[in-house]
Amino acid sequence: MLHTETSRRERKNDLSKQKKANIVVIGGGTGLSVLLRGLKMFPVDITAIVTVADDGGSSGRLRKEFDIPPPGDVRNVLVALSEVEPLVEELFQHRFTNGNGLTGHSLGNLLLAGMTSITGDFAQGIRELSRVLNVRGKVLPAANQSIILKAEMDDGSIVEGESKIPLAGKKIKKVFLVPKQVKPLRESITAIRSADLIVIGPGSLYTSVLPNLLVPGLADEISQAKAKKVYICNVMTQPGETDRYTAADHVQTLFDHIGLEILDTIIVNKQAIPKEIKLRYEKEHAEPVLYDRARLQKLGLEIVDENLLQFNGNYLRHNAKKVSQILLETIKKT
Repeated sequence: MLHTETSRRERKNDLSKQKKANIVVIGGGTGLSVLLRGLKMFPVDITAIVTVADDGGSSGRLRKEFDIPPPGDVRNVLVALSEVEPLVEELFQHRFTNGNGLTGHSLGNLLLAGMTSITGDFAQGIRELSRVLNVRGKVLPAANQSIILKAEMDDGSIVEGESKIPLAGKKIKKVFLVPKQVKPLRESITAIRSADLIVIGPGSLYTSVLPNLLVPGLADEISQAKAKKVYICNVMTQPGETDRYTAADHVQTLFDHIGLEILDTIIVNKQAIPKEIKLRYEKEHAEPVLYDRARLQKLGLEIVDENLLQFNGNYLRHNAKKVSQILLETIKKT
């Protein structure tokens, strides 16, 4: 009996000593937040590296008034990874609809701006609020300063500002950051180097994903990392950004910008989209991203194609739980 109890304790201790997989997720926007809500349900260590290129709405106003990185994408990721009562989450996301100077601001954005003012550092402000929200994992800004996203269009014109680029009505040739000498956080570099898996996307290709990868040093670190690198392709095209883009077009754009083949695997959706939802997206000039398998294979990628959709009313989302399970399986294969 004593021997049995000892064996049980030993097995329990062995399990507790098992190292959790380190997953670094890079992106921004709704796609990143949806994925992280699913990923946090699994026993993994998460580091989210989040874009700070937003210049619209509440975030844009705060970055101008306080000269801080825009807090909106970071706020959404903090909430996605938080483990607090629903009412606290709702409070953090609450957006004021009236009040002199308050209208349009979310409380979470104001708290991030306030914590940055108190600590004197945006990244430190995020750390402090992470403790308040009991965040699962680390949330890191892609850069610890304000950056401006610019786009060179096919006709040679330059459009300045993440919010203005999709509205230009022109085809994007490339995007770039100002200033050029922006640096990534040391924590981001450390996380990438120790990662078991690096996940890029889902999210707006030019305005959520690339602004992270264009921070000098980050793409090089990703390329050199021992971890497998996975890109989660968007399900729908985005008006003004990726009109008529196939899955391979998304990948080629990443390669063209970074100059390095920083991907090993692509996760693509093969599930049919109901006609009524297609029609709704057509009104917004969006269409399903074509899964062009032959071109992806020529780009040298491992392809994981699955039924990945989850329907939220008339909107499409990635099934975060299923995508997370695929990511965990990917780690096991390495």
